[in-house]
Amino acid sequence: MAFVTTAEVCDANQDLIRSGELRALRPIFQIYGRRQIFSGPVVTVKVFEDNGLIRQFLEEKGNGRVLVVDGGGSQRCAILGGNPVVQAQNNGWAGIIVNGCIRDVDEINGCDIGVRALASHPIKASKKGLGEQRVPVNIAGTRICDGEWVYADTDGVLVSQTELSV
Repeated sequence: MAFVTTAEVCDANQDLIRSGELRALRPIFQIYGRRQIFSGPVVTVKVFEDNGLIRQFLEEKGNGRVLVVDGGGSQRCAILGGNPVVQAQNNGWAGIIVNGCIRDVDEINGCDIGVRALASHPIKASKKGLGEQRVPVNIAGTRICDGEWVYADTDGVLVSQTELSV
């Protein structure tokens, strides 16, 4: 998938787009991390201004997965920082998509992982571990389910019900 752009995937899969099996997220995300192109199976987390569950997932082996975090779109604090991103990189996660804010941008930009987030914010989130895991989330106008596939590059982010072969 690294050599096929999201635009080419869309062009080659018009039927999947029409059926809703392939969806594009609205273009609301900033690009962070050294890996601008990434893809993998989705793991979902739903939190609000708390990063305990996020950290818990990123401590696991990623095996090329993409953590999709619905942070409710909050821009009052950062729910992801440099330390968990370094851990995610070291544990083999392909990427992290955050419907919320991150911090430690310079550190994250030095990591070989793909990160998408709404913005950066200096205030850290709480660490109570509140939230839901492996539940459907709605981000950027799109419903995303655990086990679906994400394909991201500098043109945008796609979500597919199944792994695509292009």
